[in-house]
Amino acid sequence: MTATVPPTLVGQGFDRIDGRAKVTGAARYTAEVALPALAHAVIVGARTGAGSVRSIDTRAALAAGAVAVFTHENMPKVARVPTFPSAYGRAAPGQTFFPMQDNTIHYFGQPIAVVVADTFEVAQHAAELIEADYDHAPAVVRLDDGRAEKYVPDSVFCGLIPATQSRGDFAAAERTAAHTFDATYHFAANHHNPIECSATAAVWDGDTVTVYDATQGITASQLTIAAYLDISPANVRVIANFVGGGFGGKAMIWPHVTLAPIIARELGRAVKVVLTREQMFYGTGLREEQEQRITLACDDDGTLTGMRHHKLSVTSHFDDWAELSLDIAGKAYGIPNWDGQYQLIRGNTMTPTFMRGPGEASGMVALECAVDELAEQIGMDPVRLRLRNHATVDPESGDPWTSDGYAECLRTAAERFGWSRRDRAAGPVRDGNWLLGWGMGTAGYPHYLPGQPQRAHARLLADGMLVVQAGTQDFGTGVATTMAQVAGDVLSLPFDHVRIDIGDTRYPNIAAAVGSTGAGILSAAVHTACSDLLAQLISLAIGDPESPLHRRAPEDIEPLGGALRVRTDPAVADDFAEILARNALTDLEAIGSWQPPAPDIPYGKISFGAQFAEVAVDPDLGLIRVRRMVGAFAPGRVLNAKLARSQVLGGLNWGMSQALMEATLCDPRDGRWANSSLLEYPLPVQADAPEVDISFIEVNDPVVNPLGVKGLGELGMVGAAAAIVNAVHHATGRRIREIPIRIEHLI
Repeated sequence: MTATVPPTLVGQGFDRIDGRAKVTGAARYTAEVALPALAHAVIVGARTGAGSVRSIDTRAALAAGAVAVFTHENMPKVARVPTFPSAYGRAAPGQTFFPMQDNTIHYFGQPIAVVVADTFEVAQHAAELIEADYDHAPAVVRLDDGRAEKYVPDSVFCGLIPATQSRGDFAAAERTAAHTFDATYHFAANHHNPIECSATAAVWDGDTVTVYDATQGITASQLTIAAYLDISPANVRVIANFVGGGFGGKAMIWPHVTLAPIIARELGRAVKVVLTREQMFYGTGLREEQEQRITLACDDDGTLTGMRHHKLSVTSHFDDWAELSLDIAGKAYGIPNWDGQYQLIRGNTMTPTFMRGPGEASGMVALECAVDELAEQIGMDPVRLRLRNHATVDPESGDPWTSDGYAECLRTAAERFGWSRRDRAAGPVRDGNWLLGWGMGTAGYPHYLPGQPQRAHARLLADGMLVVQAGTQDFGTGVATTMAQVAGDVLSLPFDHVRIDIGDTRYPNIAAAVGSTGAGILSAAVHTACSDLLAQLISLAIGDPESPLHRRAPEDIEPLGGALRVRTDPAVADDFAEILARNALTDLEAIGSWQPPAPDIPYGKISFGAQFAEVAVDPDLGLIRVRRMVGAFAPGRVLNAKLARSQVLGGLNWGMSQALMEATLCDPRDGRWANSSLLEYPLPVQADAPEVDISFIEVNDPVVNPLGVKGLGELGMVGAAAAIVNAVHHATGRRIREIPIRIEHLI
């Protein structure tokens, strides 16, 4: 044997492979890419929210050192604007509008010019010298600006989801119910603020372009750029070495990603575009301002019989987009009569986009607040009401879940939190001047199955190292680390005997890591590739007369620590290196292709969880402090305990941010976002972070993929804000239906 290994790597809490590079500064992000003869491009955004560009004066910018200025007058036209899902593969444009193709202004901050210079400083200065005259029109950005023009589209979410949905007869259920509850919840608009602003660099070599992009899907970037430019994806290479956070804002491909290669081709030199923090509010979509009206009907024993869930939100002028707030909320409880509808207002904004828990983090918060209010109305404990109504099968199809775990999550989290000590009738509990309150909410997130095969390359070298490559990227989730764990387990190699290569579309393709699919699809592809490699290795050994494993049955052989051995007679073994050497091989390789189950498999596909929160409220100052949170989650199999906890910890803290801090406010005079900076868009800091207790309920899921991994990245946020909002009510007696909660709601 060449090494000893633990029984399994999957599940252990290995440190991130890329951790040292990141904390020492060795990691190089897209904005730091150095290319020969690099030019720097700075985007100039419109200073009006609606209307058109009358004229643009670029003379001062050119005199200040700009080598080129592109406007709608000289910007090359894109070949086509692909839709999503696209007829041109799996292109993923953030919106069906591309700027600077004409002079129309659809939203404040829309690119109207790109200034290019030899240095970033000159480009930035020259951009400030661009002068534009506009024909102004009234901008509609807020719900209140456009209520009179609301409409019900045919479909939402890239045309995939009907806007009007129902099952059973909600009107009859409401009419005959023993109890009903009706309320409307308002959610502020939110914007993405990952630590790394979006950036793209491009350089051409003949008719082939290499693009460095801060993206959640290098293949999605490749296919989208190819569609815009009408070239083969084979002529587009995308590299993403390190990505400083995505959370949905880097899932879709925004205009700057294609502007970089367009301008690089025009100038015949490498070009880099880096969005400023303000431009992140105008360049990468948003979570839309929205209202959700929920009506619940139930029997005397608390059994829910009906639910109406209608959502009103702002979309762009060119796309009928709404995050899917009704989906999981409509399935979390076994409600037989359900009426759901999306209503839209066309506004002067970008097309909204994915943001962590897209739809679930708003829809489940509204539902969980409504369920809490109903529980109080009928005098039932909120945990008991939820357990009574949990859907044990998909209420839409009647199919069983691929795996459940909801009740175990709820009971585990309640016990660890101490929920049984909660006294509803005792009145406010005080800690000095602070009012203390306890609240809870539950979480659900769909398990998506991509339609296309997911692929990875595994290569065993003569020195015993295993190299695994896949066309994916790491934006903070630790995918390289979990890939090494999965690969090492298949061949029973130590963790440090596995090398991972990612971040390049020259490696086998993997779908974009969106919708918490990354862990599941990548682990399945890696598992398949390494299993195919192991099968080849076994075949070589049993077919080799010089091997001690000659003519053994393949099923009787297992790997361990760099060798193959007979399961029932471990002393009969053959080292990997010797097998390769006898066959005159310097390596052995396999490309594994995992085909996901068909989307219409007869199973419901949801991951479940539960969150509890304790808050302290200062009634004089209107301050809220989250003191502790407890969560339990059932994500199938956990690949890395440390990374999984980190994901959930981030989600719980973001739920706190959603409940108490994040809101983008509009200036109705011109449609601008009035707080488009980190000085004015509040986010939680370390001092805000509560004590957190996290548990995982590992449930066997043989359906979703070979390892039973359902994904976890977004589940931790869903329902967390509801737990906090409900806790604030418990502390103060006030029901607050505007999120985030503001000081003026409390004093």
